[in-house]
Amino acid sequence: MNSCQDTLPFTLAACAEMLFRDLPITERVARIDALGFQVEIWDWSRHDIKSLAATGATFSSMTGYLEGTLADQEGADRLVATARESVAVAKQLGIPRLNLHGTGLDGQGLPVQPGAEMTGPMWIRAADTLHRLADLGQQHGVMFVLENLNTEVDHPGVPFARVEDVLALVESVDRPEIRIMLDLYHAQIGEGNLVELVHRCAPYIGEVQVADVPGRREPGSGEIHYPAIARALDEIGYRGTVGLESWASGDDEQALRRFRDAFTL
Repeated sequence: MNSCQDTLPFTLAACAEMLFRDLPITERVARIDALGFQVEIWDWSRHDIKSLAATGATFSSMTGYLEGTLADQEGADRLVATARESVAVAKQLGIPRLNLHGTGLDGQGLPVQPGAEMTGPMWIRAADTLHRLADLGQQHGVMFVLENLNTEVDHPGVPFARVEDVLALVESVDRPEIRIMLDLYHAQIGEGNLVELVHRCAPYIGEVQVADVPGRREPGSGEIHYPAIARALDEIGYRGTVGLESWASGDDEQALRRFRDAFTL
């Protein structure tokens, strides 16, 4: 592999919740950082924030709320309130992007408030909630990224899950503090046609997440030809973060090497 920096146009990050799981979280973070990757975490409330900060790692993103949902008043109020708490933690860790979903997820990835059938008023409420979060992001200099999910395998019943739904909401809000967390693992399961999705979402991508299908393991372990995805991202001029949110098919360090190789042009 050619390791010259000019052949790697993207910033690469890896999820500490899914790799090196035999280690305590702070050691996972330190290992990922030492290997040259930024670090993603999920629910910050489960971690010792001071210990994470003390690793000196650069963090790419984390879950941007603890509870709540986009599309009803009470849930939206709770989402914004816990997003405000999350912003304070993000600032301690220097995290620029906070991840959102259509509703809170439980420990199995299932929606706390299912909502597969979205009504017109729910779409309006969801857009209003995103505007409130954009105000918060503007105030504190952070970005909220709304992630597409798959409902077929991992997250049945999650509202606003498909890329087309996420894109419609983000386009309707049209503010720089609200962007898409384009998860290509979920998109492959639910929609496919990934290169076209990259081009369609181009103006609104805040970050890209990847894993292969089936199994949610690193690029090269399944059916997605990630070098073609890397070329598509390069074609649209994307120069942001690509995050590996996957399990390792074998050795964790090998998974990270395969990830880097897939996104080296």
